[in-house]
Amino acid sequence: MSNRAAIHTDQAPKAIGPYSQAIKAGNTIYLSGQIPLDPVSMEIVSDDIEQQAHQVFKNMKAVCEEAAGTLADVVKLNLYLTDLSHFAKVNAVMEQYFQPPYPARAAVGVKELPKGSQFEAEGVMVLGD
Repeated sequence: MSNRAAIHTDQAPKAIGPYSQAIKAGNTIYLSGQIPLDPVSMEIVSDDIEQQAHQVFKNMKAVCEEAAGTLADVVKLNLYLTDLSHFAKVNAVMEQYFQPPYPARAAVGVKELPKGSQFEAEGVMVLGD
């Protein structure tokens, strides 16, 4: 018997491909990448990097909550930016959603992201024992 379960919430954008918003395996939740899509319209919220970062973290928060966790349970984040000059702005937005001890993190510059997004984040969340 598998201890693997898909996590889905209507409070975050539906998957735009053959993947789940998150997968729970034991007490670990693997959060798929979130781009700044409005969950209702499925459109990018804005061209502004700060608004995009807010939407990404709101989407991630919704998935965490559906999995019975919070952003405080995230232990690892991977951030993808199409323009690394926005790094400081994304950090400032991230500080509004995460508190110390911050998750381990990587930030990577990429050529492009789905739907013309400037920012994407994925993560790993671990729930208490």
